[in-house]
Amino acid sequence: MQRRDFCKLMAAMAASSALPLRGQTAGNALANAPAGFDALTMDYAQFCATPADERVFYALVNGQIVKQRLDNANWTPTAWGKPPALPVPGGSWDGVPMRSPIPNLAGTGKFKPTWDSLLQYEAPEWYRDAKFGIWAHWSPQCVPEDGDWYARNMYIQGQPQYKFQQEHYGPPSTFGYKDLCAQWTLLNWDPDALIERYQRAGARFFITLANHHDSFDTWNSKHQPWNATAIGPHRDVVGTWATAARKRGMRLGVTVHQARNWWWFQPSHGADKTGPLAGVPYDGDLTMAQGKGQWWEGLDPHRLYNVKHPHDALPDISYVKNFYDRTRDLIDQHNPDLLYFDNPRVPLGWAGMNLAAYFYNHNMATHGGKLEAVLNGKLMPPKIAGALVADYERGFSSEILPHAWQSETCIGEWHYQRKLYEQPGEYGGYMHPRDVIHWLIDTVSKNGTFILNIPGKPDGTIDSKEIAVLDKITTWMQINGDAIYATRPWKIYGEGPDSVKSGAFQGNSIRKLNAQDIRFTRNKQNTEIYALTMGWPENAMLIKSMGTAASTNPGRIEHVQLLGTGERLKWKQRADGLHIELPKSYHPPVDFAAALKVSLA
Repeated sequence: MQRRDFCKLMAAMAASSALPLRGQTAGNALANAPAGFDALTMDYAQFCATPADERVFYALVNGQIVKQRLDNANWTPTAWGKPPALPVPGGSWDGVPMRSPIPNLAGTGKFKPTWDSLLQYEAPEWYRDAKFGIWAHWSPQCVPEDGDWYARNMYIQGQPQYKFQQEHYGPPSTFGYKDLCAQWTLLNWDPDALIERYQRAGARFFITLANHHDSFDTWNSKHQPWNATAIGPHRDVVGTWATAARKRGMRLGVTVHQARNWWWFQPSHGADKTGPLAGVPYDGDLTMAQGKGQWWEGLDPHRLYNVKHPHDALPDISYVKNFYDRTRDLIDQHNPDLLYFDNPRVPLGWAGMNLAAYFYNHNMATHGGKLEAVLNGKLMPPKIAGALVADYERGFSSEILPHAWQSETCIGEWHYQRKLYEQPGEYGGYMHPRDVIHWLIDTVSKNGTFILNIPGKPDGTIDSKEIAVLDKITTWMQINGDAIYATRPWKIYGEGPDSVKSGAFQGNSIRKLNAQDIRFTRNKQNTEIYALTMGWPENAMLIKSMGTAASTNPGRIEHVQLLGTGERLKWKQRADGLHIELPKSYHPPVDFAAALKVSLA
């Protein structure tokens, strides 16, 4: 792309951010929907500031979209949110129409907000070569050091985290999540040292959490005043990570989880059902006016907790547009190489579709016309799987997938859980580094890339047992990285008696793999095959898939090397397989897996 064309493209993309407030265009009204549905007449700040008895919501009732008002007497909070499909042209997703009522949200470029257009996507070479990334899943929810979903569960009487909240901070009617946000200090954070440690451990790219379901943005957000620059650490956390990572030549990823906030944070509007504070509203019901004289004066708690709404209320269009604006601001400010949505497909109908197209177009504009972006979504149907990189949370594939994909897990809870550190043993309650390495190998053998979360403490550090896990990963990767980086799947992913269980949240199945289970990768020239054992072989090995009579037809083997040692191996390729004896005098410092480099004639 010529410099002149690049400047024109960037100017057009910047101009498209000046969008009209009123959303629906002529001829775009939805049939069988009440007037006002999917029409942007106020922004999210105005919607949050509207008195509760004046807010209008919409829901699908008996197949029809109808208006609703909040009924406090019969209100119950939502959970994860399972919005229905709407009877609107073009369909819907997450309770939001797929067709945008607002024009020009996709930016300028070849990608449009349709699946047919997004299917032009191909995963970039850098990502397919990198194979391993480390993730810092940090937000104010790590402040209590009590694990995942603290922000929600602290408002649910009977939950262990509600009890923890009472014991350590007081009742959530007087000390709520907004107050924890101010205590996320990161006082001892050394991002350069952490990035250096993660890179030594083998990570080729780094991912940071941009926001969680709690709706707190960890960058200098233009559209969310509850952010890390204004509150808590008073730093642009995403931007600081970005500088540290890019200084060391690492790509940057960001993860966006905020779309679920519409449903997830509703318990903050409840109250105790029993006890001395029964019926006293939690702080989610506070208004901006009630902040006068408080540390949070000038901030609207509804911008953090969302407004209290009927159980089946569809996401308000102002909320959807705010999600779009915040995510686009994240893209524009930090130009991430990877954007991860913690949602099936892409979130919130037209917002997610336009963000996908905008991210691809923006990335091409900032990379001289070359698409270097990675977009993650979950539970992708096969017919649209190639439109982005499908993510399997804590899960696996049972086969080599035709498109690049991603597996992710955490060594503990996603948010820091002190109890895991306090458990006995070298690694406490964290995932054993052996399982991390096996997870990585299995994923790479099937055309995947592996992400590992290392949860951080509220002061910005990681603990000694997390470091112990990383140190073992470091040692193994420094010896065996050639079998991982810049490789591609071989003809089959592996052989052996055991296999992992396919699908998300099947992580425990990695533990049954052992030295009899072998996984394969190959170099891009297809001249070298790597055979990786899921354990250290105690006896002579037989790799059946590399025999001269094997159905894989591997070709004639010229040389076999054990990564980590220059000692000669005794090996022989026969009809029934490749026979190998590992040197008895050599044992690696970390024996989680042996990596054999098989060179073809």
